[in-house]
Amino acid sequence: MKIGPLDTKITAPPLAGERKSASASKAGETSPSAMVDLSSVATMKVDAEGEGSFDAAKVARIAEAIREGRLIINASAIADKLLANAQEVLDQQRR
Repeated sequence: MKIGPLDTKITAPPLAGERKSASASKAGETSPSAMVDLSSVATMKVDAEGEGSFDAAKVARIAEAIREGRLIINASAIADKLLANAQEVLDQQRR
C-alpha cells in the first residue's frame, strides 16, 4: 500500500563542532532544535491537560516489564496506528 510520495533526499546533520559553535554564539538564547506537529488527538489531550502530563509510575512499570521480558509488542497494532497517522498527515497536507 502506497501512503504517499517518498522523500529520497538525505541531509546530513551538522558536525559536532558546528553545533557547539552555533550554540556558543547565541550566549543565553534558546531556540527549538526541531519542530513537531502533533496529531489532532494528541493536541486535544495536551489542551485538556494543560501542559501535558508525564506518568512516571507508568514509565517505571514499562521499564520493569522490559527488563523482565514481560513486555509484549503487538506489531500489527503499531503498524495500523502508524498507517492511520500517516494518512492523517497526508489529509492535512491536502487541505
